[in-house]
Amino acid sequence: MNGIGIILWWISLLFYSLSFVVCTRSDPGYKNNNHKNVSELLDNLLRGYDNSIRPDFGGPPTIVEIDIMVRSMGPISEVDMTYSMDCYFRQTWVDKRLEYHSTKGDTLALSISMLEKIWKPDTYFYNGKQSYLHTITTPNKFVRLKMDGRVLYSSRLTVKASCPMNLEDFPMDTQRCPLKLGSFGYTISDVLYRWNANRTVDIALDMKMSQFDLISTPSGNGTEKMKLGEYSTLDINFYLQRHMGNFLIQVYGPCTLLVILSWVSFWLNREATADRVSLGVTTVLTMTFLGLEARTDLPKVSYPTALDFFVFLSFAFIFATIIQFAIVHFHTKYGSGEVYFNEDSSSEEDDDDSGSEDPNRIRSVGNLDIRRDPSVRSLQMSIIEVPPPPRLNNGGMGGSSSSGEGRTSSSMRNPPTPPPPPNWASFCRKQGRKHFLEMESVNSVSKVDQFARVFFPVSFLAINVFYWYSYLYKNSPHL
Repeated sequence: MNGIGIILWWISLLFYSLSFVVCTRSDPGYKNNNHKNVSELLDNLLRGYDNSIRPDFGGPPTIVEIDIMVRSMGPISEVDMTYSMDCYFRQTWVDKRLEYHSTKGDTLALSISMLEKIWKPDTYFYNGKQSYLHTITTPNKFVRLKMDGRVLYSSRLTVKASCPMNLEDFPMDTQRCPLKLGSFGYTISDVLYRWNANRTVDIALDMKMSQFDLISTPSGNGTEKMKLGEYSTLDINFYLQRHMGNFLIQVYGPCTLLVILSWVSFWLNREATADRVSLGVTTVLTMTFLGLEARTDLPKVSYPTALDFFVFLSFAFIFATIIQFAIVHFHTKYGSGEVYFNEDSSSEEDDDDSGSEDPNRIRSVGNLDIRRDPSVRSLQMSIIEVPPPPRLNNGGMGGSSSSGEGRTSSSMRNPPTPPPPPNWASFCRKQGRKHFLEMESVNSVSKVDQFARVFFPVSFLAINVFYWYSYLYKNSPHL
């Protein structure tokens, strides 16, 4: 009986123990006790912890692994030569002093106040200019602690870094914007930086930029030598290819249209001096305005860009049209037969002409020889062959004897004045001038204009083919 009683007593004790455990876990107070246990765990971990000393002090260097998640990029400024990006910056390292054992999970989510109590790397950006941590509504950072002492520290940063740009191929350029980071005070004997093997740089799928396309993000490890020693660094390069749509609309398109507009003068009459000069001057001034406007958003670099070459090319073609018209106008005045009449000189010539002038005398109007020109010569001969007007019959009054002797003697003493003979040479000269102005050969098409109508478009097209092929092939994304 004593043995059976002892067995029953042990069974009763086990039953009450199980009942106590079940009731304790179902009690809300147990969770509070669990939280208390976590707090005690952390207090135990931090008891005697010195956050000014790195992990494994005096031993091998602490390895800090980095990965970046880029959420957005921009603005990218050519004037300041900087770029900005919004990213999740993650750092992870192992601190053996924070190892723990628990059956409640292998990861603890800690408050950001915990960061002030543990050691963390003094990472900074070498080429950073103005970076900051997002603090709305609270500081955007968190800490995770694993059982093996690995710490995960993540924060949301906006990084503004310098980006040295080469704008020789602008706006068909591809820029390399670097980001270099490392420790501010620890040398390679204390801290080594490595990219996370699983993920180095991730780009958000919905990320878009207005002026550029992100075509590649190569990364690597490096070192930086300074006076105090050699420092471990990480490098990443963002290759950005520029969009050309805005420049095609605002610069290339208008410049091309202005050049084509200047060619209209080749189809205008070469005597239309005011029209052709005003067209050339207007296109030159407009081209100058476009060239200055295209450089407002660019730094004052000492070398010409691809856009400057195109603007200068367009300006040269427009200026060449004005020089071409000057050549045409020069030959029009002295070699084409264009007539410039002087009313005073023509009237003086009419006054100096007399009936004694030879109607067959050679007269030149401008550069036209009237006697040699067949049409004017025929007009002259037809005018000369016109019969003269009838003479005044002075004897018609003397046939009657009854008219009286007194009247006859009076009419003989004062005969009527006959009209002057017509100046046929002067009349012929005037008619020749009028006919000369109506001739189509006076303002004939210049051979220089005919040549320019073909030469200017063909040469402009050939230069454009070479221009676009060379720059587009040079900056194609074959990195």
